Amino acid sequence: MSVVHQLSPGWLLDHLSFINNINYQLHQHHKPCCSKNEPTSSVHFDTLQTDSLISLGTSATFTAFDSTTKPANDARGNCEIFIQRYVFRSELFNVTKPYITPAVHKECQQRNEKEDPMDGIKEENRISIIGKKRKRCVVFNQGELDAMEYHTKIRGLILDGSSELIQEGLKSGFLHPLSEKWDKCSEPITLPLDTCSLSELCTMAKHLPSLNEMDLQALQLMEEDMSIIEQDLFSRVVENNSSFTKMITLMGQKYLVPPKSSFLLSDISCMHPLLNCRKTYDVIVMDPPWQNKSVKRSNRYSYLSPLQIKQIPIPKLAAPNCLIITWVTNRQKHLRFVKEELYPSWSVEIVAEWHWVKITNSGEFVFPLDSPHKKPYEGLILGRVREKTAVPLRNEDVKVLPIPDHKLIVSVPCTLHSHKPPLAEVLKDYIKPDGECLELFARNLQPGWTSWGNEVLKFQHMDYFVALQSRS
Repeated sequence: MSVVHQLSPGWLLDHLSFINNINYQLHQHHKPCCSKNEPTSSVHFDTLQTDSLISLGTSATFTAFDSTTKPANDARGNCEIFIQRYVFRSELFNVTKPYITPAVHKECQQRNEKEDPMDGIKEENRISIIGKKRKRCVVFNQGELDAMEYHTKIRGLILDGSSELIQEGLKSGFLHPLSEKWDKCSEPITLPLDTCSLSELCTMAKHLPSLNEMDLQALQLMEEDMSIIEQDLFSRVVENNSSFTKMITLMGQKYLVPPKSSFLLSDISCMHPLLNCRKTYDVIVMDPPWQNKSVKRSNRYSYLSPLQIKQIPIPKLAAPNCLIITWVTNRQKHLRFVKEELYPSWSVEIVAEWHWVKITNSGEFVFPLDSPHKKPYEGLILGRVREKTAVPLRNEDVKVLPIPDHKLIVSVPCTLHSHKPPLAEVLKDYIKPDGECLELFARNLQPGWTSWGNEVLKFQHMDYFVALQSRS
């Protein structure tokens, strides 16, 4: 369970526990015992005949291990089945100290106070968040003024609500006061090298002949041997309908696919395989790559313009009364766009605005609450697809609670960029039990969900996991 505490302000979540409660068990045949004449259960993709992909290195292969235990005397030649269990690297959630401590923040504020040599009048570079007007030597642009006004409105909600949840977390022992133990644990974390650029692979794959014209059924990761061409990875939704984890080897990199999950690896120009499934969803969560100055400067991440985001085919993917949830940065420009343009263009009615509050393992905000630059919270805009005509409820017996406004999701963030907390358990009271769930711009997979994006396997990379045990 990811929900540690649920109180009136919202939820305290354990993101790491959610990942590790997924059944990441890989069933493998012990190769030395297997018959040399019998191949392991795998799916191999032929080499793409394009110069672009060849330049990346070895051709991609796609391997799915057996998810069922075979008897010792079967055709495989008395081979043993080993069950390998994996857990997510816990150090990726060791946020022991704030990224910017309140003391450093205060020191920076003091440095910004300047004394005029002419008359000794103190001037401040910033307006106090509390709302008191002071003389300043820096003129804020309209976006900054809007952001400060918005922060002033929600500051009390963030502070009071998160404090209540944090105190409960400290009482239960889920959160721990800062101590020497945490200091010793806070060693530099070595992250996996991004040796397989999924987004770059998707960019090249969309130029393959006839890829945009294919209308193929979903590809299921089966136990039996099967041979297909590599294009199928980009032109079909891939499904793992078994109760165990499968493994994919793509461009020499290994990725874990959890049970009961499905995904489409593509960019926004190749979403047609998702539409070809002719499936509609009861909840759609998306985390668009918003355009901002830092992204432009770094040139590390691609971003979408507002027009491109509006072109996402939500009306075709959404079931009646579908719940739409969009992660939004703290830029008021993006917030207004979602509320005033994006949702109306999709016939989505806004029902609530929530906030994700990021804290350390000891319960401190990762950034000072009143920091003028980075805030310790992000927003979520929740809406319902409006019905064009009045239709009777499909399941009158299924009671879905109305969505409350101004709820908080408090959690220790993953140190990996854009690894958002899970919403499955938080949303369970607001969608029907057997509802179809879709995540757009996903970077990881989860059981019961379909995930789409050009980096959809990013956080499924084996280097983010640790093998716990192996048993036959």
